[in-house]
Amino acid sequence: MKLVTAVVKPHAIAEIREALTALGIQGMTVSEASGYGRQRGHSEVYRGAEYVLDFVPKLRVEILSRDDDADDIVRVIAGVARSGRIGDGKIWVVPVDTVVRVRTGERDEDAL
Repeated sequence: MKLVTAVVKPHAIAEIREALTALGIQGMTVSEASGYGRQRGHSEVYRGAEYVLDFVPKLRVEILSRDDDADDIVRVIAGVARSGRIGDGKIWVVPVDTVVRVRTGERDEDAL
């Protein structure tokens, strides 16, 4: 099993969800995150005053999947979230040893 984690721009989440649903992915966890990469934040102008946002708002998407599905999930998220501009985000995949569904006690792939 794999845990696919993506940090993406908030406006992309609806399209990511639709694309993953079409792929057959049944669940995901989405949480708010903020941070910066190479762009080191950015400045904005509000009512004539410029201010610096040190941390850019993002969404963190986490999906538990079977090993065979991880590459497809990465491909779909990258394709949907890519705008070609700095700050599109990152995706990483890590192995998962054990998963337990709390409600039923099912383990590993049965818990997915």
